[in-house]
Amino acid sequence: MNLLSVEGISKSYGEKVIFTTLSFGINQGQKIALIAKNGSGKTSILNIIAGEDIPDEGNVIFRKGTRVAYLAQESNLDPELTVKESIFQADNPILKIIADYDKALENPEDQEAYQKAFEAMDQTQAWDFETQYKKILFKLKLDDLSAKIESLSGGQKKRIALCNALLKRPELLILDEPTNHIDLEMIEWLEDYFSKEKITLFMVTHDRYFLERVCNEIIELDEGKLYNYKGNYSYYLEKREARIAQENLAAHKTKLHFKKELDWMRRQPKARTTKSKSRIEDFKVIKEKASQRRNEHQVQLEINMERLGNKMIEMHKVQKAFGDKIILDHFDYMFQRNDRIGIIGKNGTGKSTFLNLLTSNDTADAGKIVWGETLKFGYYTQKGIPVKKGQKVIDVIRDYGDFIPLKKGRKISAQQLLERFLFNRKKQYDFVDKLSGGERKRLYLCTVLIQNPNFLILDEPTNDLDIITLNVLENFLLDFPGCLLVVSHDRYFMDKIVDHLFIFKGSGIVENFPGNYSDYRAYENSQIEERRAAPKQEKKPKKEWKDTTKKTTLNFKQQKEFKKLEREIKNIEIQKEEIKNRFINETLDQKQIEECSIKLGTLEKELETKSLRWFELSEN
Repeated sequence: MNLLSVEGISKSYGEKVIFTTLSFGINQGQKIALIAKNGSGKTSILNIIAGEDIPDEGNVIFRKGTRVAYLAQESNLDPELTVKESIFQADNPILKIIADYDKALENPEDQEAYQKAFEAMDQTQAWDFETQYKKILFKLKLDDLSAKIESLSGGQKKRIALCNALLKRPELLILDEPTNHIDLEMIEWLEDYFSKEKITLFMVTHDRYFLERVCNEIIELDEGKLYNYKGNYSYYLEKREARIAQENLAAHKTKLHFKKELDWMRRQPKARTTKSKSRIEDFKVIKEKASQRRNEHQVQLEINMERLGNKMIEMHKVQKAFGDKIILDHFDYMFQRNDRIGIIGKNGTGKSTFLNLLTSNDTADAGKIVWGETLKFGYYTQKGIPVKKGQKVIDVIRDYGDFIPLKKGRKISAQQLLERFLFNRKKQYDFVDKLSGGERKRLYLCTVLIQNPNFLILDEPTNDLDIITLNVLENFLLDFPGCLLVVSHDRYFMDKIVDHLFIFKGSGIVENFPGNYSDYRAYENSQIEERRAAPKQEKKPKKEWKDTTKKTTLNFKQQKEFKKLEREIKNIEIQKEEIKNRFINETLDQKQIEECSIKLGTLEKELETKSLRWFELSEN
């Protein structure tokens, strides 16, 4: 059943054309993601569908009576209301009945009002909805219903807006970056909720695991055209690659055809027959097709990293608290040159405070932080680039100089640098406040990297960046030779970039886990399963406990080390096997044989060291 038809919509802002004549439909039960580059108009399309904006041309037609809810990137909540008042404002008549019932419970002396409210709950079968409503409040951690909206953080406001959207019980839910500003636990609950609920979704998100597990269709806006893929994110990647390969092949054939027709045109005499005139008309079409090119430019990231000394940052017994709220409690860590650390934890557990301590934007209550002399931070914050009124894109970069140093003594002009970050010459003279959210983040990333940091801190770098830019950023970070610290709710990004985690659990507890996010979730799930599977031990008489044989067990740190060693030993075995196969199956010259032999010897020594440690731990 069709819920929505979008017919030939176009949108421009002044001379800037965002998109033209786009058409598609949304049917009941579909869970669709819209994918496009930054600045292509994704948010504009959502705003038009949700009725927050109007197209220059075309129509948006809903099936009569369709209930629609829209979760925008920025929540538009009344700051004067409390959380409870804001929630009960949601467009759902049953919520009004529940609100009246709650009010009657607060005034038990008014028996008439209580009876009326109770009967209304019965007549509308609001009891089940009340249970669901309270479950959503619990899952979204909306505990203090009396708090004023103006006193809440951006993440808390996002959760209230999300709660309001869900409580409307819409047939069609429109979502613009739903995973921004909410923690990992909540993202995973939302992922599970949407994958199971019979609800129609139309969303824009950069979260690739979310796309993979929730969506059953992808619509891509590419070069002004829409392409439909009936599957999840993995299916989309596979079919998109095949489509582009087919387009490239067709373009190559068109160019060959054009060359042939061009030769014919040059050979033709001035007097042409009717048949020739027809071929001339065809030539114009072929020429137009042959001149079309895919805009496949990608962000080019390059920095001339400052020299890095032996000392990075040392944290000794660091303590930090705000009143009774403990952030760090005797925290110790010495950062190493090639550390690639991810930071995860619920909102409010102190992740931002930790970053402020590292960058001297805050001071510790006790303990000591020592910074290396050659240390140079690159700090990408959630706040993004400060926008000055009347400032143009080119002015932002020229604040750092007209010429920017690159590797090997090379230099690049501010204009050339911006072109590497996909700001063409015309775009460079646009006002910063006119850029899309993703374009601003791309510009901000440029300003961070051109300072040539050797200690890079990225606080939610994936918010608002398109998937293409994310892939380029990930590849750059994999080769980044300095120290890297990442705070992100993007699980795909974390899995690809980091190799161990700081897990902020609150009350000053910070766990150092060896592995990426998926490793951590697998470990957590295995611990839960072990606790469930463990048989309940019979209580022994108090007199007998001293007689039992005490067995040494691994502590938590040793368990993590043990699991990490298992993975590393397995990887070394695979590498050894690959080198041995090269000796057997490939014709190697003398230099290659020497290189393989040295590598094999190194792996043997590494395997022996790690195996000995593994045996030590396994005997405990």
